[in-house]
Amino acid sequence: MTKKGKADAQKLYQAVLSLQTPEECAAFFEDICTYQEVEAMAQRLDVALHLRQGKSYNDVNRLTGASTATICRVGKALNYGAGGYNTVIERMEQDDN
Repeated sequence: MTKKGKADAQKLYQAVLSLQTPEECAAFFEDICTYQEVEAMAQRLDVALHLRQGKSYNDVNRLTGASTATICRVGKALNYGAGGYNTVIERMEQDDN
């Protein structure tokens, strides 16, 4: 990523962190992303949740409709990535309790 790209990404991260409610988040993502982009991100999170539950790739494919390439990419991110999915899922689980 270029220096400008990194700076722009940091602004995006700060913007997301400034959101305080699910409604604010939905409005922001509706404005900044296409419907398909939001749908793809939501699907990846759903895939990650199922994989963390120990479901097989075949089961995840059947449950989410995600391609095997997407499931594989999410699986690699869960196991070898920066830890973002795991952080979010753990916090979501804490919020549920």
